[in-house]
Amino acid sequence: MLLPFTQNVLQVIKSIPEGKVLSYGRVAALAGNSRGARQVSRILHSMSGKHDLPWHRAVHSMGKISLPRGRGYELQRALLESEGVCFSPAHTIDLNICLWQPPDIMGPDDLITTIQ
Repeated sequence: MLLPFTQNVLQVIKSIPEGKVLSYGRVAALAGNSRGARQVSRILHSMSGKHDLPWHRAVHSMGKISLPRGRGYELQRALLESEGVCFSPAHTIDLNICLWQPPDIMGPDDLITTIQ
């Protein structure tokens, strides 16, 4: 059985629309723990395949891909570009364009209910 925070993270990640991204920290905050960015990273690493998560839509808060080159960077970038996400010459995503803004809601529990 999954912990509530883990379940919430899975739901938030699944709700990110194609062509949009969220930072690990924003995923954590929407899932109910604003200090859980590293936990989001671990959840993505261990559960993306099992839960068919669009893992590539979670990025560093500065609009960068966190995976190193040769260890997933190229795949994540290709997946994002295939959805229309553009990268600057400095290899960053313009978050003013591509950051997903979920609907205005009261709190994380409301978001989770909206996503389901």
